[in-house]
Amino acid sequence: MSDELKDAAKGATTGRGFTRNRMSETIRTPTVAIVDFGLGNLYSVLRACERVGLAARITSSHRDVLAADGVILPGVGAFGDAMENLRRLDLVGPLREIHARDTPLIGICLGLQLMMTGSSEFGDHQGLGMIDGPVVHFGRPAEKNSVLKVPQVGWNRVFRRACDEAAVDQLPAAADDPWHHTPLAGLADGRHMYFVHSYYVRPTDSSVVLSVTRYGDVEFCSAIRVGNTFAFQYHPERSGPDGLRVYRNIAGLIQHHAGVEEPRHAA
Repeated sequence: MSDELKDAAKGATTGRGFTRNRMSETIRTPTVAIVDFGLGNLYSVLRACERVGLAARITSSHRDVLAADGVILPGVGAFGDAMENLRRLDLVGPLREIHARDTPLIGICLGLQLMMTGSSEFGDHQGLGMIDGPVVHFGRPAEKNSVLKVPQVGWNRVFRRACDEAAVDQLPAAADDPWHHTPLAGLADGRHMYFVHSYYVRPTDSSVVLSVTRYGDVEFCSAIRVGNTFAFQYHPERSGPDGLRVYRNIAGLIQHHAGVEEPRHAA
């Protein structure tokens, strides 16, 4: 074998996980930081990421968060406790930086609420301030003269613009679809997602609302989008095939932003 072919076969490793040689090129898998601040459904999120081919890692390190191609902020529990933990772990600044530089940032359940200005849950608490608006309690949602239980626990529908039963299972053309190029791409209106919550977000700017849901007589924002920040009140990782589609779309968005090839999806 010639010296040139030997050099090509040997190859060289060059920065950020890329391995290159003169005969072939292997592209890295995008990396995802799943933020662990002590109040999250972490392993369900990790398994969903693995199913769609993302190299995800559960971490409390601000260095890992800042180095990742995408960040997922899951959470369950009380708003005030969550913000206290984020401050203690020195994660408030890094999360705001991720949002500001438009790295894909995904919030789930409490993770969505933490992105808001603040919450009145068990007192007044300041949030991450990425999205203007409060987090508010359901109050006494009613349906057919009956007061519904709070928290809402279980399956509910998500819609693009309004909770219109006539729109169920409709899928707009891509050019007219506000979910095109988002994690909800390819989902028909009215698909069911899994919810567990007593509070919901009320964005000041209605243009950031990505999906809406109705619980009794309360129609609320169930997902938001601001640049490459997307967040959901529901749990895609607990929402069956449609939820897994959301994670596949998240993987596509992260790999596109990172400029690497689409990750392989596990069966």
